[in-house]
Amino acid sequence: MSRRSDTSSPEPNPSPEPNPNPSPVGRESSQDICRCFDQIRSQPRARVGFHTERQDTSAPGWQHLLELIDEAAADGREEFRPLVELSPQERRQIVTRPPTIAKLTAVKHLMLYGSNLVRIPPEIGAMAGLEEFTPYTSYRLHWFPYEITRCMRLTESTVSTRTLFGNYKLRPPFPRLQPAESSVAGLDTGDLDPRLWGTTAISSCSVCDRAVELGGLHPVWISLRVATDVLPLLVNACSAQCVAALPPPPEGYVQSAHTGGRVGQPWADWD
Repeated sequence: MSRRSDTSSPEPNPSPEPNPNPSPVGRESSQDICRCFDQIRSQPRARVGFHTERQDTSAPGWQHLLELIDEAAADGREEFRPLVELSPQERRQIVTRPPTIAKLTAVKHLMLYGSNLVRIPPEIGAMAGLEEFTPYTSYRLHWFPYEITRCMRLTESTVSTRTLFGNYKLRPPFPRLQPAESSVAGLDTGDLDPRLWGTTAISSCSVCDRAVELGGLHPVWISLRVATDVLPLLVNACSAQCVAALPPPPEGYVQSAHTGGRVGQPWADWD
């Protein structure tokens, strides 16, 4: 399997990445079709937003995944490939990962090839042993939580970069984030609208790990190199000071944290 990363040279004649689940007649697909933005041609002024699906925690696929995570945590396995043990229908029922992935501290390789995910929970940052991350051909996964930067051993990744907000090949825009809140009073941070926040729950600061109630909520985007790829990371900071403490993005990307919308980006490599 080839690695598609931001270190590779642009293809002279880009074409759509193949669908790993073509769904022949009579066979159910494990993925929903994503039309959030054109993944072939640059459209920096496209209207983009977050996927709004909430995880159905009563779905058989979700219950099966919880069991697989418990098994992997119990036996201390170093490679976790949960999708191969799920039916196509079960895979399609899963749009995120449960917070219990924090228990997978022995896992070195997390394989999520061809998933139907629309978000990864911040608890991935607790996977201290993670060295390789493969969400390749997860076409609905457009961003990652900043907490993934806590995986200090993570050095290899295989990501379909053309599906990412702000990717260097096509420069799709970032969803506009909510204004910084000086207080989260009246906001149920455990039951958020994913259309507005990108996630359904925020419990602690992405940067300092303090409870967000202490200093409010300051969501920003930042593009940083994580393992092999530069990824768009959603930061839910508790203060302006935590936003200021973020590291600088690499060259060729927006050079500061920002709140999305029509932020100025460099030209796409295929313009």
